[in-house]
Amino acid sequence: MSPIGVAVLAGALVLTACAARWLRTRDGALRAPVDGRDDVAGPLAVLARLGVRPQDADLTVVQFSTAFCAPCRATRARLQQLQSSRPGLAHVEIDAESQLDAVRELDVRRTPTLFYLGRDGSLIGRSSGAPRPDELTALVNAHAGTPT
Repeated sequence: MSPIGVAVLAGALVLTACAARWLRTRDGALRAPVDGRDDVAGPLAVLARLGVRPQDADLTVVQFSTAFCAPCRATRARLQQLQSSRPGLAHVEIDAESQLDAVRELDVRRTPTLFYLGRDGSLIGRSSGAPRPDELTALVNAHAGTPT
C-alpha cells in the first residue's frame, strides 16, 4: 500500500473514532430546551394532541417507542421501577410507528426518545436513546421526589 493510501486510511480511522466517541457522549444524555427558542411550545402542543396531561404528576416522562426496540423495553422497565416508589412520576408511552405525524413534528429520529415535562407543563428536557440510569434517577429525584 502506498504512503498516501496509508495516510487516507489512518485519517478515516481517526475520523470514525472521533464520530463514534461524539455519538456515545450524546446517546441517552438529557438535553435541556434551548432558552430563547420560539419552538418550545411546539412540542407541548403536539404532546397535548396525543393526550399527554402533565398536570397529573410532578414529572411526566413521555416515551416514544417501537415494537422491536430492545432499549425501549429496558427504558420502560426502569421507568416502571422508578414509578413504583415515586407517586409523583407518570410515564406515558407512545407508539412511534402509529404516530408518524407527531414523530416528524417532534423530530424523533430514534427510539426511545423521551420528553420530560414538569407539572406546570414546561418542557424540562429530552433525551434520545436509552437514558443513562444515573441521569434518569437524578432527574426523577429532583422533580418527583426521592423513593418512599
